[in-house]
Amino acid sequence: MTDALVVGGGPAGLMAAEALLDAGRDVTLVDAKPSFGRKFLMAGKSGLNLTKLESFEQFLSAYSIDGPAHPTLRAALEAFGPPDVQAWAEALGQSTFTGSTGRLFPTAMKASPLLRAWLARLDRAGLTRHARWRWSGWDETALTFDTPDGTRILTPRVTVFAMGGASWARLGSDGKWADYFAAKGHKVADFQRSNVGLKVHWTEHMTDHFGSPIKAVEWRAGSLTSRGEAILSEKGLEGGGIYGLAPALRSKGARLFVDLLPDLSVEEVQSRLPATLKKGLAKTLRNTLRLSPVKIALWNEFAKPTPFPFSDLARGLKALPIHRAGLRPMDEAISTAGGVPFDILDKGLMLRDRPGTFCAGEMLDWDAPTGGYLLNACLATGLWAGRHAAGYATTA
Repeated sequence: MTDALVVGGGPAGLMAAEALLDAGRDVTLVDAKPSFGRKFLMAGKSGLNLTKLESFEQFLSAYSIDGPAHPTLRAALEAFGPPDVQAWAEALGQSTFTGSTGRLFPTAMKASPLLRAWLARLDRAGLTRHARWRWSGWDETALTFDTPDGTRILTPRVTVFAMGGASWARLGSDGKWADYFAAKGHKVADFQRSNVGLKVHWTEHMTDHFGSPIKAVEWRAGSLTSRGEAILSEKGLEGGGIYGLAPALRSKGARLFVDLLPDLSVEEVQSRLPATLKKGLAKTLRNTLRLSPVKIALWNEFAKPTPFPFSDLARGLKALPIHRAGLRPMDEAISTAGGVPFDILDKGLMLRDRPGTFCAGEMLDWDAPTGGYLLNACLATGLWAGRHAAGYATTA
């Protein structure tokens, strides 16, 4: 008999383990990879965005892409929102700062110091950790694991699963757990790519622009818009400006448009254009409208299949269709939607059909853009599940 078991050593699992330790439980944490927090460390390589400091309702709207955020997710975020994330990081000795857009970062701009401090605190609290323990399903109520020392079977009083979604398999989130859930009759929503780049089949003339940032534009797909930057790469389009549009672009036939002059109206663009084209279109775009070389390249790439007469040039510049070849593969996605739906869980994130078993983090079926929202929800649901698991353990 194991008292409290947490499966998955990412932010959600670590937070669940801490909540259980704080409640006085004996906690064992296992992870399939050789070390803990591998995706967390990768996310921090480009500057760890912890959360975003803004009004709670505005913050919550990031989780309301396909309708209002589920009440349980909302409750978890209310219990551990952006100010709590900031206090948590600073309690681990990591000073923070807020960027101009409200995004919160550790001053070190890396995940490794935060993770080391966190693991050290958990170890001091009595956490037992095992790496290279891969969950291989249930044997009745027991859990089986493939380990370096052979098969291990545990019968915990409570379990918190925090095994991630189905992206970045090399870091541990391969989604294979879904097969074991489905085999026991636990519903799992199909995984879908989110926060992912686009495939674009560029013509040869775009080669010189690979690696160029596309700034000061607005991207539109369905009802979603983004003023974020994107990078033009050999594979297609990458970056925050594109990632948040994935929920709209997942639909077959969904169209993507870019506004090359988002700070001007159609009428304002038209007023800056000459009555007739005398100096050539490229010179007009460059000298009159001050478009950057990469914007002009985008125009040349996509306006030809959808020709705009000069009289309609302003409208075309404000809604240039981007002809894409789909989303990048699942394993390249920063996150995934799908997973364990909230309707098979109770308010404490416990499986209704398997008492004592809780789920947290990206295993749950929710979606959000990058910018701190992903990490905050992982931490919040991990804490929420851990606290409710601790409460259940005292009464079971």
